[in-house]
Amino acid sequence: MRVLVPIDGSAQSNAALEYAIDTFAPDDLVLLHVIDPVEAGYSAAATMPGYSEEWYENRKEEAETLFEEATASFEGIDTTTVTEVGRPSRAIVSYVEEHDVDHVVMGSHGRSGMTRILLGSVAESVVRRSPIPVTIVR
Repeated sequence: MRVLVPIDGSAQSNAALEYAIDTFAPDDLVLLHVIDPVEAGYSAAATMPGYSEEWYENRKEEAETLFEEATASFEGIDTTTVTEVGRPSRAIVSYVEEHDVDHVVMGSHGRSGMTRILLGSVAESVVRRSPIPVTIVR
């Protein structure tokens, strides 16, 4: 079984990774980190020349650190690490549609009320759009 686990370094994504390993005992585990370019636009420095490249390089380095920390906790499972750029929910669903993945396991940030309405829910969007089963771990 090939299981996709989107990771962002949060406690929720770490819990999802542990759940995926314990519950599905995957033969192949895909760790996906999505770099959201919208985040770059929220800084005053975003208008400076060269900022975007530097910002992107820093996010790629952060992704590599996330992957190293995540894979340090288990052995014996074939692991693929992937970094994509885009809106997280779209990037996750696109990866599922373009690759042979059997299941998605992801964390939920548990937003509610106005915060959920304003910020949306990546997990909710993935559940609605994914062509394969999705497990949300709180």
